[in-house]
Amino acid sequence: MKIADLKLYQVPPRWLFLKIETDEGIFGWGEPVVEGKASTVAACVKEMSEYLIGRNPLEIEDIWQTLYRGAFYRGGPIITSAISGIEQALWDIKGKYYNAPIYELLGGACRNNIDVYCWIGGDRPADVGNAALQQKNLGFKAIKMNATEEMHYIDSFSKVEGVIDRVTAIREACGKDFGIAVDFHGRVHKSMAKVLAKELEPYHLMFIEEPVLSENYEALKEVAKYTSTPIATGERLFTRWDFKKIFEQGIVDIIQPDLSHAGGILECRKISAMAEAYDMAVAPHCPLGPIALAACLQMDACTPNTIIQEQSLGIHYNQGSDLLDYLKDSSVFDYGNGVVKIPKGAGLGIEINEEFVKKQAKIGHSWKNPVWRNSDGTVAEW
Repeated sequence: MKIADLKLYQVPPRWLFLKIETDEGIFGWGEPVVEGKASTVAACVKEMSEYLIGRNPLEIEDIWQTLYRGAFYRGGPIITSAISGIEQALWDIKGKYYNAPIYELLGGACRNNIDVYCWIGGDRPADVGNAALQQKNLGFKAIKMNATEEMHYIDSFSKVEGVIDRVTAIREACGKDFGIAVDFHGRVHKSMAKVLAKELEPYHLMFIEEPVLSENYEALKEVAKYTSTPIATGERLFTRWDFKKIFEQGIVDIIQPDLSHAGGILECRKISAMAEAYDMAVAPHCPLGPIALAACLQMDACTPNTIIQEQSLGIHYNQGSDLLDYLKDSSVFDYGNGVVKIPKGAGLGIEINEEFVKKQAKIGHSWKNPVWRNSDGTVAEW
């Protein structure tokens, strides 16, 4: 069996799908995308296709090594996301070839289902108490929200109070056992992150996410002095070599590799195994499409230290198209009581509606994240 062709589809709301076809008729799907840089990643996949056409798609490790180590410059969001989507598609092919879900080829399942959480509040969080209660009534046991809007290096305490008011509203609406994760989104600098972490301490959060930018990881040690709340990070780290510094530091409690950014299914399984050795949990990042989520669930199935899975159904980015729209059978992601069952079909365990994909690709997208500014005109972290 040999790789015969690669097809890319840039589809709303902000996704990029990849289909790899073989000369034996077996095909696989992947989701290689960086949010806001879909066209750039597509160009990278096309460049990499020269290394793929004619290769045996079952040789996943060697292909990965070729794409990652065969070039003088390596890593980073564009290159690694391109590799991630290719790798996902190759695993989909391999699972279909052996008529087995991917997790069976990675050691077998250690769980039947995985807890999931949903997003509320949007980029500029508001009315989160009612939004959280609605999700609880739908059966979800946990939510995540952005903490704050723009925040300068030193900023008004009223912005901190705004965060506390929103968390209080959720806790009062949903009760003490409802999971609340607060995403600082790298918007908060070390000085204010310490204040926020301390003030959020009494609310017993599920975790705080990216309290500082990942490139400022050394500041995590300082932030951790002000809270016992679990700290999560990792969505902007790529491959095990990026995560190595986080493991060695020993501050983070939960890592969040993105299977469409960090190197794909097997690479994130390796990262998760490293985390297990450091007694760290895993909560894969996935505010993306159905292929990325299917890849996550395959890894979750065989990863004992995974605790919860992010998913994008109803997220504020999904304007016009949502997670389930591209599937032939949307019941494969049938959420119930805050969990999703692990798909048992071959490969990724999902069937993509290719006709709908082609139709939506004609619409396409050019999604970009907003550029925010502080009150003094300086660019703020989004």
